[in-house]
Amino acid sequence: MKNILLIGLGRLGRHLAHNLYEMGHQIMAVDNVEERVNTVLPYVTSAIIGDSTNEDFLRSLGVRNFDVCIVAIGSDFQSSLETTSLLKELGAAKVVSRASRDSQAKFLKKNGADEIIYPEKQLAKWAAIRYTANHVLDYIELDEKNSIFEVEVPTAWIGMSVSQIDIRRKFGINILGIKHSGVMNVMVTPEMILTDKDTLMVIGEYNSVKKCFML
Repeated sequence: MKNILLIGLGRLGRHLAHNLYEMGHQIMAVDNVEERVNTVLPYVTSAIIGDSTNEDFLRSLGVRNFDVCIVAIGSDFQSSLETTSLLKELGAAKVVSRASRDSQAKFLKKNGADEIIYPEKQLAKWAAIRYTANHVLDYIELDEKNSIFEVEVPTAWIGMSVSQIDIRRKFGINILGIKHSGVMNVMVTPEMILTDKDTLMVIGEYNSVKKCFML
């Protein structure tokens, strides 16, 4: 369990609050709009109305006590930038800030952000791959080269074992797990036989996965 300071309760902030709550973390939520603060009350440890660009207000929150400070402000980049900078000046251990484009990320990094999240950019890439690749059911980007994909088992592989398809040697792709009828098994052995009720969780470069599964 971690202590999280979440600043900005628009759509991204609300979704973050809900998911962090489900994961069991302690959350202090902040926004300058009362209605937004009230919306997340069921999911957070505490919620405060205030201006995150005000140094005295931020200092009063005790930012040093949080494991992660997330700046999820989306509509006002100047406020996001000022908040990020103040958090770091006040000794925040880790600051994660939202950006919608690379130029914003560059300024946020220079002003104290340890990590950047790109919700729109990441969603756009996910959707582009998910809905144009015939056999991809889900997709998680790990870095610029590698991603995790949930893919359908090609018809030609049904009845074959993991060792027979040998995709690690042929394509440089590793199988992380096999989901059978919705139940994931991560204890994959070379002898496991693939069926038409299976999907594969694989990790590799997009071009390798595309070539292997002819997406």
